[in-house]
Amino acid sequence: MLSYRHAFHAGNHADVLKHFVQVQLHLYMNQKDAAYTYIDTHSGAGVYALDSYQATKNAEFDTGIGPLWSATEVPAPLQEYLDLVKGMNPSGKMRYYPGSPYVAEQMAREQDRLRLFELHPADCKILAENFRKLDAHKAEQGERSRGRRVLIEHSDGFASMKALLPPPSRRALVLIDPPYEVKDDYKRVRDALDEALGRFPAGVFAVWYPVLQRMESRQFADRLKRLPAKEWLNVTLTIQTPTPDGTGLHSSGMFILNPPYTLEPMLREVMPYLVRVLGKDAGARFVIEKGTQVTGAVAGRLAGDTPRTPVGNARRASPLSGKGSLRLPGQSMPRADDDPRAVGGAAPRDGVKPARTSAAYAEGVKPARAPRNAASGTVRSAVGAGAGARNEPRDTRNATPGRSAQGRPARSADARPAAATPARGPRSRQGGGRG
Repeated sequence: MLSYRHAFHAGNHADVLKHFVQVQLHLYMNQKDAAYTYIDTHSGAGVYALDSYQATKNAEFDTGIGPLWSATEVPAPLQEYLDLVKGMNPSGKMRYYPGSPYVAEQMAREQDRLRLFELHPADCKILAENFRKLDAHKAEQGERSRGRRVLIEHSDGFASMKALLPPPSRRALVLIDPPYEVKDDYKRVRDALDEALGRFPAGVFAVWYPVLQRMESRQFADRLKRLPAKEWLNVTLTIQTPTPDGTGLHSSGMFILNPPYTLEPMLREVMPYLVRVLGKDAGARFVIEKGTQVTGAVAGRLAGDTPRTPVGNARRASPLSGKGSLRLPGQSMPRADDDPRAVGGAAPRDGVKPARTSAAYAEGVKPARAPRNAASGTVRSAVGAGAGARNEPRDTRNATPGRSAQGRPARSADARPAAATPARGPRSRQGGGRG
């Protein structure tokens, strides 16, 4: 399906989040002199006119760049993104909005390479024309032609990305931003990232995605956490409470694999401001998560139909306080010193061994066990009073003196110290058992 046209949504709150994060990723990549390759799998038209029929039909820019255009006291990282947008509009009137290819062209350096892919024939033609005009404008200013610095292809970005990894410079920034108009897009993103990480595990991969009611969208971020990347960072922005019928885009996210270490603290500074300026009601909020690859049993717990709270060493930020909490790998049970009733459980019954908690193992403390006899290796009874009654034979009928009910020779009571006699239950096996 090729019905999606981004011109109808240009400049909305999702674009603000996506392009603001993209600017920060470019700034991080620019810190090193070595060149890098920017790959855009779904480039779109590159530049959008906000006074066009498509943009004004729903005026979605009023949920994003519109409120920010005249905002004051803007955090410095967000101001860098706003300066880029306003640079496209020297008259001071908000008329044009940049797509991700234009953001990359403005942020990347002369030695960096841009590889832009777009499958929609009309948008690909507009993209090429926009860059031709940009070249002509630079030529008028006395700047050199881009040459082969920027390559535009009418092709499937998922398939084309394979041939570019790893890049010659061994540095790459990849943006994946499909329309998600079909369910298969979610799977294709994950599969493409899995293969890309196998080819080039050191690359920085940024994925934009909508947060919708559909199952594929709710599970998407959790599935990306299982990819074999060293680290991941997930940030979502919600501007209002979703409608009862689930229509409309109220929330979106950016999932970054191998993120810069500077990105999380910067997001904690900017996201509360975006919620305050773009939020429509009390449902406006943001969420920041950070962690490493989710594997093993933890990954199994993520296979359900609904998203779970962060597991592994995931960090989640409170939209109110801006602070996060760290959960250690596998820590899904309450701590040993927690009251079981506080998490919906019941106090342990007398004589029932409490369940082990992963928190105890996370702290390096093993649950206490009954002491063992050094000579026999058996476990002492931990039941207390009445334990001796459990050591009686299972069936004493027809018992022969000097032999057990099962016909085996009975052991003498003085064969071992009385204190070391194991407290065996009715089904204890020969050789010792647990108390």
